[in-house]
Amino acid sequence: MTNADHIISVSGLGVRFKRNRKSRRSFKDLFAGSKRRTRPGEFWALRNISFDVAPGEAIGVVGRNGQGKSTLLKLVAGVLLPDEGSVHVRGGVAPLIELTGGFVGDLTVRDNVWLTAGLHGLSKREIAAQFDEIIDFAEAAAVVDTPFKHLSSGMKVRVAFAVVSQLNEPVLIVDEVLAVGDKAFRAKCYRRIDELLADGKTLFLVSHNERDLKRFCTRGLYLDKGALALDADIDEVIARYNSEHPA
Repeated sequence: MTNADHIISVSGLGVRFKRNRKSRRSFKDLFAGSKRRTRPGEFWALRNISFDVAPGEAIGVVGRNGQGKSTLLKLVAGVLLPDEGSVHVRGGVAPLIELTGGFVGDLTVRDNVWLTAGLHGLSKREIAAQFDEIIDFAEAAAVVDTPFKHLSSGMKVRVAFAVVSQLNEPVLIVDEVLAVGDKAFRAKCYRRIDELLADGKTLFLVSHNERDLKRFCTRGLYLDKGALALDADIDEVIARYNSEHPA
């Protein structure tokens, strides 16, 4: 498979953070060359990460907390910029990263649906045509004019997933949030993901739930200490992870 056939290509990817949250990188540091050494107080959250993804693949990202899983997804989604290496994504990304999914807390559910869908390129006509379906999926009719920040954690997930999964982007990123909703809504989300995969969408899923990983994913990326420890079949990746980190 040539590079042109990949929907995602990651090469030599690295990103570093400061341990002291109060200190910030200067504008010069942000765009400095990738060969600059790590300064005192900095650490590499990810480094030397390389892999390619074919359209329609379902990738499970595995690793302990703090090993760079969410950081990797944010880099793929374009939320973060790498300090070295590159990420190339063909087409758009529908990211459901962290609980709020990038929603604005002070805006109502209605306004957030319009804003998020509009930012992903949907026209006013398309949003209007899909609005009722999104609200019905989230079961959010009673809170449609409530500020997003006042919703319960479960309702935030419902609304965020309903919007993001409705976007017609080739890549869907889901980071842990399926663990928050109730059983009935999780089942609805699972059916929706099945539909998206059947439609040829590409999935990145971060989860500590082995059943979810095995249900949706055929391939796994095992991150350990900021490095890509294994890129293989999802069953092999989970077995390796469990052998190195038994419960």
